Amino acid sequence: MQYRQLGRSGLRISAFTLGTMTFGGKGAFAKTGNTDLAGAMRQIDMCIAAGVNMFDTADIYSTGLSEEILGQALKGRSGEILVGTKARFRMGSGANDAGLSRYHIIAAAEASLSRLGRDHIDLYYLHEWDGQTPLDETLEALDTLTRAGKIRYAGVSNFSAWHIMKALGTAERNRLIAPVAQQIYYSLQAREAEYELLPLAVDQGLGVQVWSPMAGGLLSGKHRRGQAEAQGTRQLAQWNEPPVYDVEKLYDVVEVLVAIGQERGVSAAQVALAWVAQRPAVTSLVIGARTEAQLADNLAAAELALSSEDMARLDRVSAPSLLYPYWHQASTAADRLSPADLLLLGPSIRKD
Repeated sequence: MQYRQLGRSGLRISAFTLGTMTFGGKGAFAKTGNTDLAGAMRQIDMCIAAGVNMFDTADIYSTGLSEEILGQALKGRSGEILVGTKARFRMGSGANDAGLSRYHIIAAAEASLSRLGRDHIDLYYLHEWDGQTPLDETLEALDTLTRAGKIRYAGVSNFSAWHIMKALGTAERNRLIAPVAQQIYYSLQAREAEYELLPLAVDQGLGVQVWSPMAGGLLSGKHRRGQAEAQGTRQLAQWNEPPVYDVEKLYDVVEVLVAIGQERGVSAAQVALAWVAQRPAVTSLVIGARTEAQLADNLAAAELALSSEDMARLDRVSAPSLLYPYWHQASTAADRLSPADLLLLGPSIRKD
């Protein structure tokens, strides 16, 4: 297991993070899994044995039950284990039980600490953008929690690039705690993060944790062109997170994943995970599983190193089209591009 620096912070986290959305199986999250305490402890044992030192949850997962199970499962374990959680979504019926206000963030952090049974949160994420709360209020609340020793680092999740830059600018101007990481969706199924979020991470020194690097199981090899859907999986027509805009392109990607997996003697899922793990700016992949067999297969991807040719094959079949102004920059600005620019534009320029 590799340990990678989390952005410009001094914190080193494992290249794979265990995501605990499957813990609890309550309410809307029942469809993701229903891992109980005993199952959670077994998964955590497997992850620690593989070298995982970061565990990810959120207050909204099963309405707090995921945090409770994770906290109970981690009792008595090494103090070096890191825990990240998140706040933003509605956790009650009150007018202030959602959002990124000072009121909600501080109340949410206190509630998460209670459910986790810990005195601090190692990495506290703003789970989603709140366009109605001033950013200086949000960041000041995070600063208060940091100074009180209740959180160690802060991050953002599901923000756009301009949202993040506004947060970084506000933090610098007001001398408040700044995000050191972003947690984003990124996979071979959808590479939109390469337009701005990953270049921003390179340019601003942000760590990147990737959620759903297998596109919710779409890249496992179970969904293939001309074959019946595997039993127990969601139907493509009903998929909405992540949404599938081009089913034929998805099938093309899966065929290459399966081919490389057969050549390497590993699963298509491991290939999909290894590709994300080897991409620029990516710090850690948040993996989760319904079964221990799935988790064991996912963890094995930490030891899989894809060749440059493997990476190129996957890059070609999944390449995003260049939107404006990127196609214009590729054709007219190639002489003065930064490493952040080249993350997206490099392949097009080399191809030309």
